Amino acid sequence: MTETTENSTPKYKRIILKLSGESFSRAGERGIAMDEVVSISKQISQASELGCQIAVVIGGGNILRGGQFKNESASIQEATAHYMGMLATVINGLALQDALESLGIQTRLMTAIHMHGVAEPYIRRKASRHLEKGRVVILAAGTGSPFVTTDTAAAQRALELEANILMKATRVDGVYSDDPEKNPHAVFYRNLGFDQVVKENLRVMDSTAISQCREHGMPILVFNFKTNGNIQKAVLGDQVGTLISPDR
Repeated sequence: MTETTENSTPKYKRIILKLSGESFSRAGERGIAMDEVVSISKQISQASELGCQIAVVIGGGNILRGGQFKNESASIQEATAHYMGMLATVINGLALQDALESLGIQTRLMTAIHMHGVAEPYIRRKASRHLEKGRVVILAAGTGSPFVTTDTAAAQRALELEANILMKATRVDGVYSDDPEKNPHAVFYRNLGFDQVVKENLRVMDSTAISQCREHGMPILVFNFKTNGNIQKAVLGDQVGTLISPDR
């Protein structure tokens, strides 16, 4: 049953939801665990049914990371390895698409690298139109270029599609001053400005993504998707995770 709150009107009309590849697998494992994918899909479905327009940018680290070959072998060029990582995100995208559609949610999988047999090519205006029609748009293959992380791809798509906010789903409650799993005294931040993120070198997203969002005033919410209902709560504007807002 879908969880409800006192307020059922979404605060954000359009969001970019950034999911890491690790969210598609069980903790400490690799590959795709469909029970994990279905669990995320149920939360996305709840948020979509509120009337929020959702585009999902996905990583591929559960299958392959482009940087993993960097120091292993000169036989695979680094650019090639990054393209391999982009293809991994498409595999995740196909899994997420089927999981969402099994719940009755209309979707479109769009890729930055053209592969017409499995997905539509990413075209900004077309993606925006899909969102307006209430479809969940899954954005795979990063930006289509090597040496660019999916964090940066998420920031780029948030700006292109004029999202109200970029939401990064993680396995921790938000942003801390240090790794909370290693440092029990790490301080949790409920609200941050971009200046503080940069000054303290807080590990939120990669520096290019932070720079883009900072320059264009795109807020970022970092929250724990493992807590059931948090995606819906985030869309409603409930206090979850860490909100990074443009500095005043």
